[in-house]
Amino acid sequence: MQVANLMTSGPVTIGPHDKLSDAKAAMDAGKFRRLPVVEGGKMVAILTERDIREHVGYLDATRVSAAMRSPVLTVSPSDTVETAARLMLKHQIGGLPVVDDDKLVGIVTASDLLKALLSVVEASQKILDD
Repeated sequence: MQVANLMTSGPVTIGPHDKLSDAKAAMDAGKFRRLPVVEGGKMVAILTERDIREHVGYLDATRVSAAMRSPVLTVSPSDTVETAARLMLKHQIGGLPVVDDDKLVGIVTASDLLKALLSVVEASQKILDD
């Protein structure tokens, strides 16, 4: 199975010059723990809840660029789910931006991988039951 089959397309993004308070508001509203940082249409970094927590008390005065992490591990839409899972396990991260020709096209998370696993298990069980 390819990453394109389970990624979330068109993820919410933030710019490096935006305030951390805006990033936190977007994360809270969307109930997610990471935001891709995009500048000039290109993925430049990632911002996580952990990055924001390090600046609590200064979110309105701090730019995303002060907290974001770069370079970013990414996968392409044509990469396999196994590749994404191995990268996430190896680097102990919960999500990967999906990039195609330097453009952010989606994001794949541990939750997406668990959903894929469940669908495989359910399909296998159905075959065994028949």
